Amino acid sequence: GSFPYVTSSNSSGCGIHSGSGVPERYIDRMIGVVKAYTTRVGGGPCPTELVDEIGQHIRDEGHEYGTVTGRPRRCGWLDAVATGYSARVSGVDCIAVMLLDVLSKLDELKICEAYEIEGSRTTDFPGHEIDLAQARPIYRTLPGWKQDITGARTLADLPAAARNYLDQLADLVGAPIKYVSVGPDREQTILCD
Repeated sequence: GSFPYVTSSNSSGCGIHSGSGVPERYIDRMIGVVKAYTTRVGGGPCPTELVDEIGQHIRDEGHEYGTVTGRPRRCGWLDAVATGYSARVSGVDCIAVMLLDVLSKLDELKICEAYEIEGSRTTDFPGHEIDLAQARPIYRTLPGWKQDITGARTLADLPAAARNYLDQLADLVGAPIKYVSVGPDREQTILCD
């Protein structure tokens, strides 16, 4: 999230040490965990939010409702500007992409590759909430896939469109993908080479 609409805990890579008590010298790899789409809880700007049937599809397929309150989460296309910023700030070595299966059955997918703010294109995440609120997403549109991918156990098992989506995500975020989940069970996590 973006300040002030965030938890008081430090959820960046720097927060690992203070939050867990594990000394820095024992951490040899930083894995950034990201959903295959964007969600936001509560208020604040969400440039890629979908307030249509696609957003509802993602919410329903991803079970994007608060565990305690049942409150629906705000869902949208993956925001690679925000995700790339988080990856750089946290110093990630690689990415784990969760919930890729949720995007199945969509005709096309979009990834926000830049923002337009006051008529200018930028790939920098805004430092001020007012700028983020004015940001209009600039999308890279990709073909979707209709196949059920929950049985995939290797990248080769995924449809070409799903592999392309992952390649584009990695390129835009600036970090290689090491893990991909295609379902809730442990065996539904693909280890990428």
